[in-house]
Amino acid sequence: MAEFWEESFIEKQTMWGFEPSESAIVANELFKEKQLKNILVPGFGYGRNAQLFRESGMVVTGIEISQTAIDLARQHYGADLKVYHGSVTDMPFDDVLYDGIFCYALIHLLNQDERRKLVSDCYSQLSPGGYMVFVAVSTKSPNYGTGRQLSRNRFEIFEGVQMYFYDEAVVKQEFGNYTLVDFKEIEEPTKHMPGKPPLRFYMVTCRKEG
Repeated sequence: MAEFWEESFIEKQTMWGFEPSESAIVANELFKEKQLKNILVPGFGYGRNAQLFRESGMVVTGIEISQTAIDLARQHYGADLKVYHGSVTDMPFDDVLYDGIFCYALIHLLNQDERRKLVSDCYSQLSPGGYMVFVAVSTKSPNYGTGRQLSRNRFEIFEGVQMYFYDEAVVKQEFGNYTLVDFKEIEEPTKHMPGKPPLRFYMVTCRKEG
């Protein structure tokens, strides 16, 4: 996967534009309401979502598998960005507890064991009273069933990218032990590709008690 994303960012650079995702906009409002200040973003990309949190006065730390994406982020948003270069499967990268965690369109790219580890690792790095938000593609998304089927709800949508599509039951199963406080479907317009139908995701919010 690392090679795929590195090549993608080399070729396509800021491929999703600079507007934040709809999910990031919603999460930003939650984080502001709860007065969260220290945010971890696994799957940082080139920082288009993280920048929204920074503009709201939050301190953001990222994890990103592509060095090219990190370089793009620092080019556009500042050389002082704190981003760990590596895979989320190798978390944790530090021993910091974060008030908030925002993980956008990443978890569905992992296999079952990796997904479970990611959720557990994120929860372990969440401060008591903190919130973590995951955004995972839904079986109701128009790209469901694309490509070669690998197993139930999991498809290789094109070479190098395997995607697991979530339904309500799986959301409850994978997040139910982490104080799941809310999950809802959200449409993500492909803002960089006008005319293409929006993708559908589950936005999953958990809170660490304490």
